[in-house]
Amino acid sequence: MRIVVKVGSAVLTQNETIALERMQALVDFLSELKQKAEVILVSSGAVSAGYTELKLDRTILANKQALAAIGQPILMRKYAKKFVKHDLLSAQVLVTAANLRKSDDIERVKNTVNALLLNGVIPIINENDATATDELELGDNDQLSAYIAKHLEADLLIILSDIDAYYDSDPRINSNAKVLKVVHEIPQEELEKEHTPNNVFATGGIVTKLKAAHYLLKSGIDMFLASGFDLSDVRSFTLDAAHKGGTLFTKAK
Repeated sequence: MRIVVKVGSAVLTQNETIALERMQALVDFLSELKQKAEVILVSSGAVSAGYTELKLDRTILANKQALAAIGQPILMRKYAKKFVKHDLLSAQVLVTAANLRKSDDIERVKNTVNALLLNGVIPIINENDATATDELELGDNDQLSAYIAKHLEADLLIILSDIDAYYDSDPRINSNAKVLKVVHEIPQEELEKEHTPNNVFATGGIVTKLKAAHYLLKSGIDMFLASGFDLSDVRSFTLDAAHKGGTLFTKAK
């Protein structure tokens, strides 16, 4: 089984710096998951990591790209130190959404990732924000992870976010909102809503996650959305085969 796990900036960032405890909890989980499946991590956080070293105005695209260039090696060093505690080697694979629209580029990414997995290495796929603009401007990292899941022939995409599930209404407005535990189809009007990121470093929101799920549903690939702050739901779902919280998007009935 092959699983892609995507973690967003809202999870990796706290008080304008990297949330090291949450990163360690993520790495601990991925290390356990690796005993059951091939694991590929798609990680945000380069811009926020760069901002810890240089406080630039993030509303300017060139500054965001500069922060990503500063932050990318910082982020990878932190991941590497945490994976080494589990005697695991990690590797960086930089891609853009544009790479995953070209067959030659897709083949090269596949070959690289497959070679890493074959040798027990955890591939950490990052959006190449230093040169790409789509991901930074549109919050396309959720979509990027969906492309990765499809083109690398994954069985499941897990999105860990500050959004712990898909609800029947906005839980920030409606205290009676209910979690939709299993979703087979996403209404078009939900896909057309405005992006509503909660975190200063985040660029997506529930809409970008629904678009990722919609894309994968068309390809027959499942997606699981759960909290990245408390990993109990994703641990139950993947390690114990118990769906306690979070939302599963699946064609299977």
